[in-house]
Amino acid sequence: MKVILFGSTGMIGQGVLTECLKDTQIESVLVVNRQSCKVTHAKLIEIIHNDFFDLSAISKQLSGYDACFYCLGVTSAGLSEADYHKNTFELTTKVAEAVLKANKSISFCYISGAGADSSEKGKTMWARVKGKTENTLLHMPFKSAYMFRPGYIQPLNGIQSRTKLYRIMYAFFKPFYFILKHYEGMVTNTAILGKALIAAVIKGSDKRILESRDINEIVRNN
Repeated sequence: MKVILFGSTGMIGQGVLTECLKDTQIESVLVVNRQSCKVTHAKLIEIIHNDFFDLSAISKQLSGYDACFYCLGVTSAGLSEADYHKNTFELTTKVAEAVLKANKSISFCYISGAGADSSEKGKTMWARVKGKTENTLLHMPFKSAYMFRPGYIQPLNGIQSRTKLYRIMYAFFKPFYFILKHYEGMVTNTAILGKALIAAVIKGSDKRILESRDINEIVRNN
């Protein structure tokens, strides 16, 4: 299987990239970044491209892939709904359309978040936007599409968040992870999340929206 990965410089994307490079079922990984992920591997191809709203210049390089893992995301803190909508819904769907145009039979995995609002009518802004993004992706003609809604994600293998506040939080909770990991309905880690995306596109899943418990379960049962 050949995979395209967006967001490999972020905490979640780093975890997904690590698992893709380790997995013998993955033949190659194309990462599309604004800045280099600074990883060298025989299976890895990297494209530096600044404008993710327009991928036409690299459309040929996006073809020939079996799955796309979309791990880009921004925090809603300090953003207006219009700005968050642009950087979440509009950006994600633009990338999805470009990937689908280049690959008529491709699977798509989207990292959403626990609490995403499928009704698109709730009071929480980020949850409405995430829900709208999920709904739109699920109605696109992908071979298969899976929405992942992790809750607390513990970074492993030296991976760090680029957000200072999150780094402090993860450092604080790290000593307690051996307890937290048993709360599968709320907690997972970067390694399990990466393995879950791979399992979903290779083995399939009865659920198109996977919460934290589902994420942990699909890896345990794979």
